[in-house]
Amino acid sequence: MSTFGDYEAVRQDIASLLHQPEYDDGSAGPVLVRLAWHSAGTYDAETDTGGSNGAGMRYEAEGGDPANAGLQHARVFLEPVKQKHDWITYADLWTLAGVVAVKEMGGPELEWKAGRTDYVDDSKLPPRGRLPDGAKGADHIRWIFYRMGFNDQEIVALSGAHNLGRCHNDRSGFHGAWVPSPTRFSNTYFRLMLSEDWHEKTLDNGVRQFVHYDEDLDEELMMLPTDIALTDDPDFRPWVELYAKDRERFYIDFAKVFAKLIELGITRDESGKVVNGDNVRGGYHAAPKKSQKPGKPLGMDRYGEAEPLRRENGAFRARL
Repeated sequence: MSTFGDYEAVRQDIASLLHQPEYDDGSAGPVLVRLAWHSAGTYDAETDTGGSNGAGMRYEAEGGDPANAGLQHARVFLEPVKQKHDWITYADLWTLAGVVAVKEMGGPELEWKAGRTDYVDDSKLPPRGRLPDGAKGADHIRWIFYRMGFNDQEIVALSGAHNLGRCHNDRSGFHGAWVPSPTRFSNTYFRLMLSEDWHEKTLDNGVRQFVHYDEDLDEELMMLPTDIALTDDPDFRPWVELYAKDRERFYIDFAKVFAKLIELGITRDESGKVVNGDNVRGGYHAAPKKSQKPGKPLGMDRYGEAEPLRRENGAFRARL
């Protein structure tokens, strides 16, 4: 156990678990960034619902959203950290993990503030359908991100997270990595979007994506339709061109927009204290650590795992 509020100790323990030789490209970093992003990306500015408060993915209504497929691995990776620092909320842990992962993979220092609480039940979870669909175009991108309060420049900067990780047939339906080094943060994503020829390809599952075969690496890289939309749209493209040639500017803008992302749904007073209703009434409520006992497929408890998921996560849990 650790001292309440020792976030530096939490940071160090997150950094120490990023090396995962048997997971994607040997790193848990990219999936932790995706966890932080998806935990906040449900925000709706008009209704002030969703966002990074609550850690809603602990519940099936949000965790079982097809858009969150594969993120159970990220949550499993972080369970030993939660066990050691049981005072931290899942909502804070998940967002902090994304911040630490970006920095450890060579990205910019990201601002992070504590204070998110964990919901005590699933009654306040947002509806499904608020996360981006990679198969869509520019209109869809704007509809998703404008709802959260982002502008075109911020949308392109945040899309730069696709420098990290890869897609999986059994999760999103897409397949492959965007860049040759998917565990190193860079602006390569933007440079490749402009410098290479991307050809449409329909996968065996019927999903459409764009690919480029890198002869030097003997590897096929991919882009989503939403990625290609950034170069086709006249208002998005100038930002793609800027970030492709100016790595430092991309890092500055990404740091700003990611910090904004993980604060979505959070209201703070002048001192930085979170003043959301749940936080004021319930205080800093840290949900108990996930149960080690698997649940039944049709009768799991709120914090347990169904047997099929337990088996799938077993290989990863054994290394943690």
